[in-house]
Amino acid sequence: MKLVTIKRFDDYISAYLVMGRLKEENIVCHLQNEHTVTTAPFLSSISGGIELMVPEIQEERAMELLTQWENEQVS
Repeated sequence: MKLVTIKRFDDYISAYLVMGRLKEENIVCHLQNEHTVTTAPFLSSISGGIELMVPEIQEERAMELLTQWENEQVS
């Protein structure tokens, strides 16, 4: 199963909130670099931040949900 990054975060709270919403929609999720950024925040820019990853096969649906949620916040 190939994982792809769909979003990057500077803080773990935001990453966990989005990951939780995706899991509620039955999207398999994984966070990469979470421990590095949490224990050494100054490395966030070097490491690329916390990466929210999903299986490639679920990427399209996950991106649709992210776009929908971002549009809801703007409205």
